Amino acid sequence: MISFHGDPPAELIVSRSKACYVLLMNPSPHADDFWLRLAEAEVQTTLCALPDDLRDRLQDVPVLLDDGLPDDLLGIFEGPCYGERTMDNSSQPPTITLFIANLRDETHDDPDAFRQEVRTTLLHEIGHYLGLGEDDLAARDLE
Repeated sequence: MISFHGDPPAELIVSRSKACYVLLMNPSPHADDFWLRLAEAEVQTTLCALPDDLRDRLQDVPVLLDDGLPDDLLGIFEGPCYGERTMDNSSQPPTITLFIANLRDETHDDPDAFRQEVRTTLLHEIGHYLGLGEDDLAARDLE
């Protein structure tokens, strides 16, 4: 769980665009920089392709790249959905986490399939941030 308010610590920032922060969390000593950079590039490409109004809604939602292995999750959205934010500083801010090792396993280390799965997983989690449920996401081919 992240708990910063405002800008995250500089040592965690992989990149920052107008759309969002991309942060590296829980790097393993064996993390392969190629896959992290590939994921970061695909996140930025996907976010830049979104309509301006949607990018504006995501401006304060960091995308975390986590090299850990939590069950079989490819990604997760945590925190309040858009429009449900509270002024309570004790609640977790909205975050999207992509699990790099699981994405690699899912795509059998195929770089093209990996990039596509990063994109699909990111859009899936953005959908949750916007309040869409699993059925709504499935109807949009974002399973």
